[in-house]
Amino acid sequence: MSQPVKSARTPRSSRASSPDGESAGSRRAAAQRLSMRRKLAAAAMELFASKGYEATTVDEIAAAAGVARRTFFRHFRSKEEAIFPDHDDTLVRAEAVLEAAPPHENPLDTVCRGVKEVLRMYAGSPAVSVERYRLTRQVPALREAEIASVARYERLFTRYLLGHFDERATRDGDDDPLLAEVAASAVVTAHNHVLRRWLRAGGQGDVEAQLDHAFAIVRETFSASIMGVGRPGGERGPAATASVEGEVLVTVARTDAPLEQVMRTIEQALKKR
Repeated sequence: MSQPVKSARTPRSSRASSPDGESAGSRRAAAQRLSMRRKLAAAAMELFASKGYEATTVDEIAAAAGVARRTFFRHFRSKEEAIFPDHDDTLVRAEAVLEAAPPHENPLDTVCRGVKEVLRMYAGSPAVSVERYRLTRQVPALREAEIASVARYERLFTRYLLGHFDERATRDGDDDPLLAEVAASAVVTAHNHVLRRWLRAGGQGDVEAQLDHAFAIVRETFSASIMGVGRPGGERGPAATASVEGEVLVTVARTDAPLEQVMRTIEQALKKR
């Protein structure tokens, strides 16, 4: 929310926006909003841990955070939402990754990059994430709120994959929507599997490397079906192909193909020898 203009002679520099169109006032307001949400979340988690979820009231959470009850409800609709302060902002960041994807990138790779925004939210505060995981395992209402949040990500990624299938493939049937949903679910499931294992280990270890390994399995399973997908206005066909002819590996790649994708294509071809 931008700051009110005090007069018509307000210096132009004070109203300037960043290159992406977001004003400095908007960024400050977003930062203040997130800071208050996290403050309320910390108070809620502490009370849930000490008093129990059922015995804790919204008034007590607000008082522990040093704010009024109405302030709490400006940020959360219920007390179970209070321990998930970052999901809304993370969903926006994940969507921004999808919207800014380069035309040559495999849509499945784009979705994997979007899911990483969710992982980084948890990995940014390991101790908080581990405690939140413990609470959600104990309180069904918190678990349901977490499941609802995960479903929002899954819907976002499914819509994205549905929008980047080759329309020509639908002439032979109606499998594209099914494949999009299954692929999006696989990416989210891989993320959740790695995240839960990391949380059960107390937030120890390189969780992003573990997720990359899980994504490699998902890509190997689904990329062949989605490789020919193109974005509107983008090129059709795979960015890279590889085949083994005797003792020779033949690779054909577009000049704009990401090196990582080319190397992955070569690796997959060698495994099939």
